[in-house]
Amino acid sequence: MPSPARRRSAAVIAASVALAGTVAVNTVDAAATIHASPTNKSRPGRHLAIKVLSGRADLVSGGSALVAIRLPKASDAGKIAVTIGHRDITKRFAIRDDGRFEGLVKRLALGPNRLQATVGHHGAKLTLINHPIGGPILSGPQIQPWTCEAGATDKQCNKAPSYAFEYMSTDPAKNGWQPYDPNNPPSDVASTTTDNGATVPFIVRTETGYMDRDQYQVSSLYQPGKRWTAVRPQRQFDHKLLITHGASCGDDRETGTAPATTGDKAGDVALGRGYAVMSTALDNSGHNCNLAVQAESLIMAKEHVIKSYGTLRYTIGTGCSGGSLAEQWIANAYPGVYQGLLPTCSFPDAYSTATQFLDYHLLLAYFTNPANAVVGGVPWTPAQEGEVLGGPDGVQNAEVSDQAQFHVAVPTDACAGTTSAQRYDAAKNPDGVRCTIQDAAVNVFGPEPKRLWTASEKKAGHGFVRLPVDNIGVQYGLGALKTGVITAGQFVDLNAKAGGADIDTNPTAARVDNSGVASLARAYRSGMIDEANHLDQTAIIDCRGTNPGLFHDTYRAFAIRARLDRENGTHANQVIWEGPVPLTADNDCELNSFEMMDTWMHAVERDHSAKSLPKKIIKDKPAGLGDACFDGSGHKVSDSLCPAAVVPVEATPRMVAGDSITTDANKCQLKPLRRSGYPGTTFTKAQWKQLKQTFPSGVCDFAKAGVDQQPTVAWQTYQDAKGHVIYGGRAMGSAPRTHRFTVRSAAAR
Repeated sequence: MPSPARRRSAAVIAASVALAGTVAVNTVDAAATIHASPTNKSRPGRHLAIKVLSGRADLVSGGSALVAIRLPKASDAGKIAVTIGHRDITKRFAIRDDGRFEGLVKRLALGPNRLQATVGHHGAKLTLINHPIGGPILSGPQIQPWTCEAGATDKQCNKAPSYAFEYMSTDPAKNGWQPYDPNNPPSDVASTTTDNGATVPFIVRTETGYMDRDQYQVSSLYQPGKRWTAVRPQRQFDHKLLITHGASCGDDRETGTAPATTGDKAGDVALGRGYAVMSTALDNSGHNCNLAVQAESLIMAKEHVIKSYGTLRYTIGTGCSGGSLAEQWIANAYPGVYQGLLPTCSFPDAYSTATQFLDYHLLLAYFTNPANAVVGGVPWTPAQEGEVLGGPDGVQNAEVSDQAQFHVAVPTDACAGTTSAQRYDAAKNPDGVRCTIQDAAVNVFGPEPKRLWTASEKKAGHGFVRLPVDNIGVQYGLGALKTGVITAGQFVDLNAKAGGADIDTNPTAARVDNSGVASLARAYRSGMIDEANHLDQTAIIDCRGTNPGLFHDTYRAFAIRARLDRENGTHANQVIWEGPVPLTADNDCELNSFEMMDTWMHAVERDHSAKSLPKKIIKDKPAGLGDACFDGSGHKVSDSLCPAAVVPVEATPRMVAGDSITTDANKCQLKPLRRSGYPGTTFTKAQWKQLKQTFPSGVCDFAKAGVDQQPTVAWQTYQDAKGHVIYGGRAMGSAPRTHRFTVRSAAAR
C-alpha cells in the first residue's frame, strides 16, 4: 500500500484551486489561494494572465464563463483588448467591486474557444472548452434510456429555470418558511444580519432549473426588484456555499427532484448568514449512485452559481447516509469541490460497503435455511448468528441492510424511468436495461471482456459490469470461533455452504471469484472505493450516533479515520462527535457542526502562509475542536468519544473474518490454510478435509493490501475530446493555464 503523507501532484492542486472558485495568483502554492476571499483586492501582477473563476477552463458548460484578467499594472485596464476567437469582447470586462478586472464571457461555441488578451506588447491566451448544458463534461456517454421531466425542450432535458420566494415571519404563530409574493409583499417579514454585516429582509429566492439532464436548486437571500449579477452581487451574499444531499444509493433512469434547499436546520441558518444553498438531483445518491456523474453535476452547478451569483470563498457539504457517501467519495476523487464536510450516519463509499451487503445476503440465506439450523447436534442460536454477522445487532442489521440496499445490485430491479419491456431478462431480453448501480456506472467500471462472458452476455452481444466484490478465502465467523462462541463444526459448515452469487445475483454454490476482472482495480482508481488518499485536503466533522440495527454502522466513521491514517499518516483533519441519538448523535449536531465548520473554514481562509492545504487545515482547526461526546440535547459531556456502552462500535461479517476496520480490501490476498491459524480449536479429520475443500487456494491474509488495491486517482475523466468513452477513466492533469506571448504587430497572435 502507499506510504503515509503521500505528496500531492500539481494536477490535484490545480484542480482543487479551480473548483474552489477563486483566483490562483500563485499557482506554485495553490493551498495559499484555495480559500482566497473574493473581497480581497487583487493587485496587478508582473505578467498578463487569464483565469477562469467559474471552474476549470476545460470544463466550461452552458456557453459562458466568468473570467478574471490579471493586468501588469492597474493603468492597463483602459488599454487592454480582449477577444474570443475573432470577436472583440473587451467591453464585457471592467474593474469590479472586488478589485479584479473581470467579465462574463458569453456565446461560447461548443468545443475549444481561444480567449486572448493583449496590452501593448504583452499577450496572453487561454483555451476554454465548452460543453453542452445538458452534459456530459467528464462522466462519458450518458446512460440510456432516460426519461425527461414534463416540459423539457429537448432530449437533454433542458428547460428554463423557475423562481419561487419564501420568507421568515415576525409573527411567532407562523413557523418556518412562508410563501412570499413580490407583487403583494406581506408586512410581517423578519430581518436577518449576514456574516458580512448586511441587515436585510429575510426573503429567500429559490431557483429551480435543469442541467446535465437533471434538476438543480439554488436558494439565497434575495431582495426583490434589485439586480444581481456575478460581478455585482446583492450586498447580502457572503460568497459561501452549502450543498445539501439526499440519501440511499440507487439507479434511476429519469429526471428527478433536487434535495430541498430550504427547510434544513443548518441550511436555513446558512441562508440567514448570507450563504447560498445548492443541491442537484444527481447528487441524491438514491437517485444516482455514480461518483463520476455526481461530481460532474456539482462541478456544473457550482459553475452556474459562480456565473450567476458570484465567486465562492468556500463550499461545505452536509448530508446523512447516501448524502455522506456522496460528500466523502467526491471530496476524495475530485478534491476542491468541497472545502468542508459534515457527514452524518456516514458511509465512506458504496463499493467497500458492498462487501458487507454481499456477506449479509449470503449469510442470511444460510441462517434462514432450515437444513442448516442444527450442525453436529448443536443448534444455531440468535446470539451466535449475531456474532458471525458482527455483534448483538448483527441479525437485525443484516435483515434491514438486505431489504434496503441489496436490490440495487439486482439487474431485474425495477429502476424508475424504465418499463418492464425495457428491462433485462436473462432469457427473454438479455440486452435489456440492467437496473444495477454498477451497470449504470459502466463508463467507470467498463464491460468485462469476452473471455468472461456468461450465456446472457453472449446472447446480448456485449459484456456486463462485474460488481467489484469477492469472497474467495473469507473465513466467515472466524472471530466467533476463536472466542468460543461457535463450534468448529458450525464454522466449517457455515463456510462450506456460504456460497456466492453470479453476475445476476442468483445464488451459487461456488464463491464469488472476481480474479482478473477490470472493475476491481477501476473501483480503487476511480474512488468508487474511497481510499481517502486525497481526503486530507478537506476538513471533516462527522456526527455519529448509535446504530440499533439500522444498517448505518458506527464503525464507518472510524473506517474513514483508519484510511486517513494509513494514507496520510494522520486523521487530524477529521473530528467525530458522538451521542446517544440514533444515527445523528445529537439533536443539534448538524447545526452545531455547521457553525464550527464555518469558523474552521474562515480560519483556513485567513491563513496566507506557505504551508500546504492539508497542514493549514490541521493548524487552523479552532482551539478546543476535537472528538467529543454529547448528551443528545446539544450539551457536550466530554472532550473524547463516548463510552462503548453509549455508542457501541459493532463489526461487519468480514471484520469478524479478520479484516481491519478500514474494510476496503474487496478481494483479499491469500495465505496457506494451516492448523496453526486456529489456536485452541481442534478439528476432526473430516472437518479439516472440508476446510481444505472450501479453501483450496488458501484463506484471506488481511495483513496485506487487497488484490488490485491502489490509491484513488484524482480528477479523472471518462470521455475523450470527441465525447467517446474512456472505460476506467484517465487523469485530466492540471487545469489549463495561461500561455503568454509577445505582441510583435498590431495583429493579435
